[in-house]
Amino acid sequence: MSNLNHHYRSDDFSPEQTSGYTLLVQLGENTFSYAVTGQNKLLVLEGEVSYELSEPMDELLSSQFKERIIGVPNNGFTFIPAQLYNSDKAADFSRFLDVKSTDKVFSQPLDNANQVIYKADESIVATIADKFDVKDAVFSGKGWIVAIAGNNPSDLDLYLNIKNEKVEVLNFQDGKLRFYNDFEFQNEDELVYFTSFVVEALQLPPLAVTLILSGDVSLDDLNGSRLAEFFNKVELNSLKTTDLPGQFEPHSLLSLTALQLCGSSEAH
Repeated sequence: MSNLNHHYRSDDFSPEQTSGYTLLVQLGENTFSYAVTGQNKLLVLEGEVSYELSEPMDELLSSQFKERIIGVPNNGFTFIPAQLYNSDKAADFSRFLDVKSTDKVFSQPLDNANQVIYKADESIVATIADKFDVKDAVFSGKGWIVAIAGNNPSDLDLYLNIKNEKVEVLNFQDGKLRFYNDFEFQNEDELVYFTSFVVEALQLPPLAVTLILSGDVSLDDLNGSRLAEFFNKVELNSLKTTDLPGQFEPHSLLSLTALQLCGSSEAH
């Protein structure tokens, strides 16, 4: 079972001290998950919460925090080399995304070399504006990417983050971002197909590549075991960006907790 189906509140958490804590929120289409961290520790975790919030959750989420970071699901994105990006031309770059009238476009640095421009559905943006603050919105995959980039990734490591029949796929070369994309899949065979497609496109030797999994996955579930039939090396991501209680598996919370490595975006 995913850690994000769990609820946790540390004895060290104090509602009166939220001004010293960080609120991390990962939005989905119909639900969201959130964590509160402080002094590099996980203090609160709520997973898969309906947008129809209960009153106690509303009270906590509206508290004064040192920082709020809201991971926003995108329905289209593009990376622009940082040296080519000019904020005055953000609208021109956004044309790569086929922006509709119901979309809101955001832009922010992804890392030192790339600017990410992404669009989100207006219903998601309305939720942010109603419950949180649009200025705290960040590209949902940014924290995960930044966390892995800072952990000396090998050229032969292929990172997968699996959540709700969507997989993010990430690879680095010489420590620099080489590939990132996300794919929707219906079953474990489609997951293997997209993973194999990326391996072939990047010309990675299949027998030498290591798949490092995070998200809602385990080595013995349908997705993990099917990937292991096609790749010799499949493991769970043990990277942690904050101290976790022993009952939580780091790979399940990485995408959420890594949001604390992000800054805010600019809306256009």
